[in-house]
Amino acid sequence: MPKFYCDYCDTYLTHDSPSVRKTHCSGRKHKENVKDYYQKWMEEQAQSLIDKTTAAFQQGKIPPTPFSAPPPAGAMIPPPPSLPGPPRPGMMPAPHMGGPPPPGMMPVGPAPGMRPPMGGHMPMMPGPPMMRPPARPMMVPTRPGMTRPDR
Repeated sequence: MPKFYCDYCDTYLTHDSPSVRKTHCSGRKHKENVKDYYQKWMEEQAQSLIDKTTAAFQQGKIPPTPFSAPPPAGAMIPPPPSLPGPPRPGMMPAPHMGGPPPPGMMPVGPAPGMRPPMGGHMPMMPGPPMMRPPARPMMVPTRPGMTRPDR
């Protein structure tokens, strides 16, 4: 009877049947071996990239830093988009990320990733009153023979 060799585990399975392969491949040891194999492969790839980059730098193919030399007279380097500042022509201002809201903007509803309290309603927030739901249900046009929701 033919045997199946698992490259990840470096072992032969006693039988070459789908059920034996499935059992082996779903085992803890096999999964660890697969994870270790690809982890080692990724580390080798990263080290290879580091070695190539280092060799190119030592040969002078890569400048030490992009900002090591002063810019030519009259040339301005724009700030990265993550820094606050006036919007550049043709650019939308960056959305406000983190920290308190800018003046004049009140947060509405829970913060991203947060749920409202178990009661289902948010605590009152200071500031201008917001639109409240109508005191009575709105009148909904009905067809003859249908009951209306407020009766």
